[in-house]
Amino acid sequence: MESRIWIVGCGDIGLRIAQRLQREGEEPTGVVRSPQSAERLRAAGIAAHRCDLDHETPPANGTVLWLAPPPREGRTDPRIARFVAARPSVARMIYLSTSGVYGDCDGAWIDEDAPMRPKTARAERRVDAERVLAAWADDAGIDLRVLRVPGIYGPGRLPEARLRAGTPTIAPAQSPFTNRIHADDLAAAALAVLARGRAGRAYNIADGNPTTMADYFQRCARLLGLPEPPALPPEEARAGMSAAMWSFMEESKRLRVDRLRDEIGFRWQYPDLESGLRSCL
Repeated sequence: MESRIWIVGCGDIGLRIAQRLQREGEEPTGVVRSPQSAERLRAAGIAAHRCDLDHETPPANGTVLWLAPPPREGRTDPRIARFVAARPSVARMIYLSTSGVYGDCDGAWIDEDAPMRPKTARAERRVDAERVLAAWADDAGIDLRVLRVPGIYGPGRLPEARLRAGTPTIAPAQSPFTNRIHADDLAAAALAVLARGRAGRAYNIADGNPTTMADYFQRCARLLGLPEPPALPPEEARAGMSAAMWSFMEESKRLRVDRLRDEIGFRWQYPDLESGLRSCL
């Protein structure tokens, strides 16, 4: 039977989604790059298709969940551009974007109507992808729904290496607000938006209970039985971080999730860090 649901970039989150779809009687196909990733999917009972998105276009049709990130350089997403140019026979598409498209909001609460003001090239690539897909969907009559996702945590996804290295964080009083979503809730939310979302809509996919970056690292350290990271003033903390790591410290926002909760009717398994972190051991 030819698959009618394709998960492009089927890593950890994609596998969680695929397994949920299987339990609902669907037969999704995961699109991955490496033979190791393909074997991992097949070992889990998921059909796999290998494709190098930098040079090929996946034969995706019907329903597509695009979880593949853009390349790590540049300000556009040529992978999405190549896919759209191939004019695939897609009816519905879920695109996993990032809450980074909003840029720095100085800690304000924002919903999906907030303007996209990316501060980093990483976020600019996502804005480009969203705009290319929106234009294509409008022209071709595609049912496109966008997920704007913040930091993902879950089993195997905690910052253990960073904590063991003693990398500093910003002192709590000056620490930026950060938003999180548990990996299992992200997988469930993606399918909820697929089933009940509206065409042309974006959805913030977070737990709705943001905390500061310092709070997150402190909680993880306590959970793992590790020393809490040094809490320093911003300029001192910056000296011990890479440019990429620091870019996350320069953005502060709190994501409203009314649309996910009220429009989709989504209910979180892990509505806050306290409940979600307990599942990570």
